[in-house]
Amino acid sequence: MPREELMQIEGAAASWAGSPAAVAADNGHSFAKALEHVIAANANNKFISYNNHPPDVPKVKTKSSSKGVLMMDITGTDAAAWIVHTVPGFPKARTGYLFPPAEVQKGHLLICLTIKEDQIDTIALTLRFATPLIYYNDIPDTEMNSRPNLKKLVSGESRVLPPLAVTKDTTTAAAQSLKVTIYSKGEKSRYEIYRKILLKKLKSTVKVWTARDKKLKSDCRISGKNIRLVTSPISVNGDQSTLENDVSQWLVTETGNKFCAVDKPYQKSQAMEPAMAVCIDDATISARFKEIAQNVENCS
Repeated sequence: MPREELMQIEGAAASWAGSPAAVAADNGHSFAKALEHVIAANANNKFISYNNHPPDVPKVKTKSSSKGVLMMDITGTDAAAWIVHTVPGFPKARTGYLFPPAEVQKGHLLICLTIKEDQIDTIALTLRFATPLIYYNDIPDTEMNSRPNLKKLVSGESRVLPPLAVTKDTTTAAAQSLKVTIYSKGEKSRYEIYRKILLKKLKSTVKVWTARDKKLKSDCRISGKNIRLVTSPISVNGDQSTLENDVSQWLVTETGNKFCAVDKPYQKSQAMEPAMAVCIDDATISARFKEIAQNVENCS
């Protein structure tokens, strides 16, 4: 997908709509809008940014695959946001918008959740399990000191005692808020996040779009709790995308209305690595991804 597809979620008839500008443009589309307080100098907005492939830092060694931005207004206004995305080397902090040229022709996913500031430390706790590589932080100590998990996350105190996985609920700040559940597990848990965590928690057959290896297949052993791999290519509002050029990783439940962005592919190796899934319970969002996930592989 050379352009991102922007999903409007206002109203019952919401659907995918082509972006008015190419994702490489520095304005006029959803990626740039979501990051406007990150890419430019802003005295009021402070944030941490994390990525296992940070901008301009080659060959960083980390087991995490998490990518995102956690930001807040420090002026007293109760305003914060959590961005979860899939783009390596992105975004560069305070230096203008630059989408990595090598990623323009690939399929990516960016989710921007507007939250209350009292949810920041809850999110930071889940991130401590996922051990993201933080490459930028300008949140003042005065804000850190009242948020112990955020402070420990930034200082690298991400190793936690059992339990080795955590589930936390939060909501967005809009009048019609979205229910969001975060599932996070540490590398020492040895849990396979799709089957051992998500399938058990979601209590539904799930349809999964992600890179996969030759070891983990579609799995239909448990009635009503199958893992069905979505076949390639997929079509998003008429734009086709294949497993070879799409690095978004997500699943949607067959029953209910849950959509999850997962930071690890459906591969055996992720059982030995930290992982995180952000799940949104919303009929409109779920319906759009169910349309994409209509075709699935047969179970072996």
